[in-house]
Amino acid sequence: MSLIALTGGIASGKSTVAQLLAARGAVIVDADAIVRDVQQPGTPVLAAIVGAFGEDVLGEDGALDRAALGARVFGDPEALQRLNAIVHPKVRIESQRRFEAAAAADPDAVVVYDVPLLVEARVDDPWDLVVVAHAPASQRRERLVALRGMAPADADARIAAQVSDERRLAIADVVIDTTGTMGDTERQVAELWERLAARTD
Repeated sequence: MSLIALTGGIASGKSTVAQLLAARGAVIVDADAIVRDVQQPGTPVLAAIVGAFGEDVLGEDGALDRAALGARVFGDPEALQRLNAIVHPKVRIESQRRFEAAAAADPDAVVVYDVPLLVEARVDDPWDLVVVAHAPASQRRERLVALRGMAPADADARIAAQVSDERRLAIADVVIDTTGTMGDTERQVAELWERLAARTD
């Protein structure tokens, strides 16, 4: 098994890169999906979040109101650190379980961990390759506003809550430049896949 970390700032095109790799046969383990799973109603993680931030982070159905929680933690580094301390350990355990399941199903699998917070939480894990999807913060801000309908101030807060582009690029073995066309991104992903395929031959 090859274990690849794929990261990038918000609106960097990371999910698009993951989809292109999945189309080529990679097994994608999505950190954001795991976060949602471990925060379901009835879980210890959700109970801990409510204990730390109050009942107002819950919706009427008892599920986590992600927008309400985001409003509490983005722009408040101490609150964000408190949230990450609750969530990250459980995500680590579940992601490792999924890596092992993928390896058991196919010892030659290329497993890609799609993880926004690699630098913050998982940089020291034994990755075979670290791939960074990159677009400058100014372009990512434009995407958040134009494509996701986010208010400019909210976009700025989300970007500021993540590590800098410089820190993210410093850990990259491969950088996928997503500033151009989809064709440009597809070409770079094809080159990456050739490199990954060579590792498993």
